[in-house]
Amino acid sequence: MTQPLTSLLDRQGRVLELLAQRQQVLAGNIANADTPGYKAQDVDFASALKQAQVVQTAAHNAHLPLAGSADGKAAVVFRAAEQPSIDGNTVDLDRERANFADNAMRYEATLRFINGHVRTMLSAITGQ
Repeated sequence: MTQPLTSLLDRQGRVLELLAQRQQVLAGNIANADTPGYKAQDVDFASALKQAQVVQTAAHNAHLPLAGSADGKAAVVFRAAEQPSIDGNTVDLDRERANFADNAMRYEATLRFINGHVRTMLSAITGQ
């Protein structure tokens, strides 16, 4: 009976993990914007979510790690360079800042969604 109540929270928790991991990768890109030879990275978010959904469906909500690696993190891939610099750095600072802000907004929205869902369940349980 609790499976329908917790399955949505479990999926959203996995999304939060992916968004947090992507935020770290994007912050690393911004920090290395002036490092010669640094290659911009990103999280393969779409395939990690798809793989997590397949794992969840196959395991019926078993607590398994996210796809991508043994430690439950999504695969980090090198981003294709649009305008590499002379020193080989592929970080586009404007793009990284925009991605960072977008990812932070998505993280906050997911947290608010989870908070609302928990409040709704609590209201239902307490009968208010």
